[in-house]
Amino acid sequence: QVQLVESGGGLVQAGDSLRLSCAASGGTFSSYVMGWFRQAAGKEREFVAAIRRSGESTYYIDSVKGRFTISRDNAKNTVYLQMNTLKPEDTAVYYCAARMGPFIRTTGDGYDYWGQGTQVTVSS
Repeated sequence: QVQLVESGGGLVQAGDSLRLSCAASGGTFSSYVMGWFRQAAGKEREFVAAIRRSGESTYYIDSVKGRFTISRDNAKNTVYLQMNTLKPEDTAVYYCAARMGPFIRTTGDGYDYWGQGTQVTVSS
């Protein structure tokens, strides 16, 4: 059983940056593809980014390409989401998720473990 704990959310202004962290415990972190999802109020959860087990490959939704960067430190059992040039439409609860297996998935049902989420609010 893997436990995931996100941190780093907050209230920022448009154009600012935030770095989210997700610390994993209870499993072999390097065995998991890690993903970030977000859910805005009244909307469905959406995939944001994912990274393969050794960090050799990443994938992003179009709306965050060039602004967000996902990375991982397998020695620290942590995955990060660096978010730059934030926009009000990035406001959401951000969740990290872990999945067994080597391949990235962009739907929530492809992930086995979830964190509790961290709120990101971007004011205009």
